Amino acid sequence: MPPRVRFAPSPTGRLHVGNVRTALLNWLLARRDGGSFILRIDDTDLARSTAEFEAGIDADLTWLGLVWDERFKQSERFARYDAVSDDLRARGLLYPCYETEDELDRKRKLAMARGRPPVYDRAALALSADERAALEAQGRRPHWRFKLSGARADWTDLVRGAQSIDTASLSDPVLIREDGAYLYTLCSVIDDIDSNITHIARGEDHVTNSGVQIEIFRALGAEPPLFAHFSLLIGADGEALSKRLGSLSINELRREGYDPRAIASHLAKLGTSDPIALRPDLATLAAEFAFEKMGRAPARFDPDELANLNAQILHQADYADIRPDLQRLGLDRGVAAWRAFRENIRALPELAEWNRVIDGPLAPAIDDAAFCAAAAELLPDGPFGPESWGAFTQAVKEATGAKGKALFMPLRKALTGREHGPDMAQVLALIAPPIARARLRGETA
Repeated sequence: MPPRVRFAPSPTGRLHVGNVRTALLNWLLARRDGGSFILRIDDTDLARSTAEFEAGIDADLTWLGLVWDERFKQSERFARYDAVSDDLRARGLLYPCYETEDELDRKRKLAMARGRPPVYDRAALALSADERAALEAQGRRPHWRFKLSGARADWTDLVRGAQSIDTASLSDPVLIREDGAYLYTLCSVIDDIDSNITHIARGEDHVTNSGVQIEIFRALGAEPPLFAHFSLLIGADGEALSKRLGSLSINELRREGYDPRAIASHLAKLGTSDPIALRPDLATLAAEFAFEKMGRAPARFDPDELANLNAQILHQADYADIRPDLQRLGLDRGVAAWRAFRENIRALPELAEWNRVIDGPLAPAIDDAAFCAAAAELLPDGPFGPESWGAFTQAVKEATGAKGKALFMPLRKALTGREHGPDMAQVLALIAPPIARARLRGETA
């Protein structure tokens, strides 16, 4: 059957490059094979989930082009989770535990001190009904653990190959907290069964969770989906991205003027055997997608690589296409300015510095004050046009004898404050004559 995949963000923050990569890879798999991409909002944590963050998730995915085929919220399914939990309790697979967090911590430390793994000892299973009642009379409320079988959970991972988890080495997982709140593990399995999910593609930090979830799938009478656990993102310096994800939110990248095609091209190829290069659209990325191309090594997210991909888009962008973004950022200075400066930026906010070349304020860089002052007197009358630079430099050459770099560099530095940049014929045509003359005289203008 065509693949049915899901992306399940929690509306407790903005999407960042790490979880958007998960969404993208799932979306590409679905689109490659004519399947369905399901957006599941994991909002069982009602205290931290907000409508604002939920709307942000929708907006970010839509902007990236990752449109979904189905969408639902976990907070609308509590009755379903209650029914499944009651069934697991009745079968003895979900049992109440009364230890406090401090008591559990002491148990873990004692087990490690004795050279044993810090696995929950299932002491709660030995409690009698009277003992449980006494604990509850003291004000203790139980958390509920799923009773693992202790068998091995085996699967063939689409990225990592043959995998095996010994569930005897794991603590029985808590599925319901003392306050009655459901944890991710149980709700996710129930949703995956009800949504007919065929593939679960996610980061390798969930590998151990798979062993637990496989047992829950089977306890609920369902075969687990296929699993694919891909490597996590690290920075270009080899360090984990976790401390920098705030600055790498999709919302922030959008504000900084990044194009969604650059983001998708970069994230889709990280950690794969394909070269990181700009792709024209998501359909192309979907046609190229394959789990077989994914490696086991950490995937390096390099902001410079992303900026270079973005630069390729900007350097080719027509003014009519880019104008809405220029206006949104307050950077629109007309078609001539865009054509002059676009090949000198990698992200749209960088255009602000180049726009200052038009009318400042800009401090000129003067190496030879006498030369530049003489050049100021030779400026043609305005307004300047594309031919003004050639006429101007020819006049300066004839008057001073300067040529080549000795002619052009002092004029560029005085007029733009930089040694390098766009074609000066295009730049001078954008500058008002009084401003150009003032800069040549060494005045900030």
